[in-house]
Amino acid sequence: MTFPTVGVIGAGQLARMMAVPANDLGINLVVLADSAKDSAAQICSHVVGDYRNIEAVLAFAKGCDVITFEHELIPQPVIKELERQGVKVYPRSESFIYSQNKIQMRKKMDELGLPNPKWQVFDGGGTEIAFPLIAKTPSGGYDGRGVYVVDSLAQLSELHKQIGVPLLIEEKLKFDYEISVMVARSPHGQAATWSPTLTVQTDGICTSTVTPVPHLSKELLVRSQEIALAIASGISLVGVMAVEIFVVGEILVINELALRPHNSGHWSIEGSVTSQFEQHLRAILDLPLGSTQMRSRWAVMGNILGAEKADMYRPFLHLMARTPALKFHHYRKDVRPGRKIGHVTLLGDDLLELEEEIGHAVDYLSGAIDE
Repeated sequence: MTFPTVGVIGAGQLARMMAVPANDLGINLVVLADSAKDSAAQICSHVVGDYRNIEAVLAFAKGCDVITFEHELIPQPVIKELERQGVKVYPRSESFIYSQNKIQMRKKMDELGLPNPKWQVFDGGGTEIAFPLIAKTPSGGYDGRGVYVVDSLAQLSELHKQIGVPLLIEEKLKFDYEISVMVARSPHGQAATWSPTLTVQTDGICTSTVTPVPHLSKELLVRSQEIALAIASGISLVGVMAVEIFVVGEILVINELALRPHNSGHWSIEGSVTSQFEQHLRAILDLPLGSTQMRSRWAVMGNILGAEKADMYRPFLHLMARTPALKFHHYRKDVRPGRKIGHVTLLGDDLLELEEEIGHAVDYLSGAIDE
């Protein structure tokens, strides 16, 4: 056996963070990038090409032992052609569709007997769901994009006309909070979950996470992990997946799936024995999965969103002196307002102190405060 080459379609920060465990494991990692300036392309072997072009993707795949993805945008026909040509692709096309198409995902959750909200497909007729409701484009949306709160049938009909495709509509839940469960599964069926994570959203964008979820009952903790494992098995997942779940009192309701490393699992780089990025590599290579045990009582992660401040290096002087245990991850992406350009993580026993320090670091890095 020789060390394999893993090809990643996409060269954003998720591929960039995959490079460290790949290096540690001796695995060759190469990314298909839109540009040599992409986050992962700056530090990884890379090929510049169009992930929507079958010939370009096939040419990229020739030098790889296995292909995986760091975003959901690659068209299904491209994935299916890779599989037809005998390329080892994980997740498989029949699994990845549930990350790419929210309508197909809802149908599958019903088929598996797992907790969906009330939902239907809207194609210009009526609706059995009361207003206000949530309307979603079936594919292409993330970080709040493609998700709309709709107050009337007239507004829904106008949105449908503008979007031009059938919409997924769902009941608007009065949920207490949202959690995420990261789960991994290998080709021979070994599976593992991490502790559920509280995700804090601002304008549809995750701004911070706390792991484990504070005040989540043991019953709901176990149930959320059971749901994630049931989905992983039911869709024949290979790799890692985030299962986003609404907590409504003592009820859990599935929100969305992401069949790839996910923002809600970034805490695992420092906070878990095996990070989501190393686990993804282990899973797609059918290696034994690693321990998901936490390294501390709490792990708090804060996303750094682009603002007016462009200098991301100078703040290290203040923050490293103030909080020596703080861990930094910069993605070396162009700074734009609202864009995720990095994250910081802190581990410890005092949750309030961790949240205060993470909040300070995020505000200082973004320029919201200067001391």
